[in-house]
Amino acid sequence: MNKPGLRERLKNGETVLGTWNNIPSASLVNAICSSGIDFVVIDSEHGPTGMERAEDLVRACESAQVSPLIRVPANSPQLILKALDIGAEGVHVPHVSTKEDALSVVKASKYYPQGDRGYSPFTKAGRYGLDAKDHASRSNERTAVVVHIEGKEGIKNLKDIVGVPGVDVIFIGPYDLSQSLGKPGMIDDPQVIETVKRSAKLIRSKGKVCGSFASNEKYLGMLIDCGVKYLTYKVDSAFIAETYRKACTDLKRKIR
Repeated sequence: MNKPGLRERLKNGETVLGTWNNIPSASLVNAICSSGIDFVVIDSEHGPTGMERAEDLVRACESAQVSPLIRVPANSPQLILKALDIGAEGVHVPHVSTKEDALSVVKASKYYPQGDRGYSPFTKAGRYGLDAKDHASRSNERTAVVVHIEGKEGIKNLKDIVGVPGVDVIFIGPYDLSQSLGKPGMIDDPQVIETVKRSAKLIRSKGKVCGSFASNEKYLGMLIDCGVKYLTYKVDSAFIAETYRKACTDLKRKIR
């Protein structure tokens, strides 16, 4: 990519806006990228996308100079390795609850001296061997590490997690958080909102970037007011369904 990468932009203090991809279609991802969005998170945890298809989605992002990231299904070195080797600019790792969890994410995401990611330059990320000499240093500089805090244990251990070197974004997942607090899906509940706000404040106070998700503009505004700089807005499958439902409802009123 010719323009600065996502990690560099975050280090420069920029606020970035992304979205979630659940539909494994390169054409759809490319259309989303034409919007001016900063990054796309390809979801292989809740979405059906496997790594072979994800590589095509990564290319669809790159062709529009939009940063591709992949949410892996679990905190697994093998899954993180595959996501990065196919060219993802960063990884989202779900359900990080302890300092040890966060350390393992960094270890799997970075090459020596920051970690012990398995080394093969003969991949898309290594330009099929053409970047063999500089692949490790380039990858360490480029790769964005995003850890998800999604439950009460993660919130309890947030101070320790925030202090882990190599973590670029602490992402507060409001839906899983609501479930952990005994209010599944109720992301507007005062206890959930207060937990998000308190967590964002702590993350910012330690000089780390806070990330989160909004499904509507009001919630997005609340996150911006909290100083969240890594913003994800909407999920493609839900956005399409929501837009068509509204259009059909409005049009059918006119037809009748």
